[in-house]
Amino acid sequence: MTLIKLLVEGGNMSPGPAVAQTLGPMGINMGQIISDINSATGEFKGVTVPVHLEVDSKTKEFSIKVLSPPTSELIKKELGIEKASGERLKQRVGNLAIEQVISISKAKHDSLLSNEFISTVRSVVGTSQALGVLIESKEASEVQKEISEGRYSEEISSKKTDVDAEKKKELEEYFKNVESEQEAVRKAEEEEKAAEEEKKAAESTEVEQGEVKEEEEKE
Repeated sequence: MTLIKLLVEGGNMSPGPAVAQTLGPMGINMGQIISDINSATGEFKGVTVPVHLEVDSKTKEFSIKVLSPPTSELIKKELGIEKASGERLKQRVGNLAIEQVISISKAKHDSLLSNEFISTVRSVVGTSQALGVLIESKEASEVQKEISEGRYSEEISSKKTDVDAEKKKELEEYFKNVESEQEAVRKAEEEEKAAEEEKKAAESTEVEQGEVKEEEEKE
C-alpha cells in the first residue's frame, strides 16, 4: 500500500501535478479519487483539511482517511473569516462564545494527546488568543483564568455547543463596536503617518531650495 498525505480544501479538491505524478503510473482513476475525497471532506467546506490516501497499486483499490483540520482552521470556519489577525495585540478578528469553543474542542479532542476534555478546551482557547480572537467578549487569556476558576465548568462538563440567540446577538454587537474602534485607530494612524510624510517632504523641499539659492548666490 502506498500512503499519500494531502492537504485539500474541504469539498473542493482539484487535480494537482504532485498527486497526478504519484497516481498516474499506478493507473488509478484520478476523477474517482477526487470525487470521493470531495464527498468525504464536504462538511469542512472552505477549510484546509489533511487527508491520508492509501492506494494498492496492484488491485487499484484505495481508501481515504480524513483527519481533523488544524484548530486554527476550525476557529476561522466557526467565525466565517478567511484570515487571522496579523497583529493580534492590536487587531481582533472575531468573538466566540464558550459554546463555540467547546464545539471546536469536540472536533479536535480525539486527535490531540490530551486525555481530559478541559485540556482540549484550553488548547483551543490558546489558539484563539494567537489568532486575535475574543471569547465571551474578553481576551482569551482572561478566559483561561476563568476556566481555572471553574467559571465554565457546567458548559464544559456537559459539552454544550448550542449558543442562545440573544447571547449570540450580544457577542456580535460587542464585536461590531470593537471593529469600529479598531477602524478609528487605523484611520488615525494612517493620517498621522501621512502628516509625517508630508512634513518630511516639505522639509526636504526647503533644503533643496536653500541649496539652489546658495548656488545662485555663488554665481
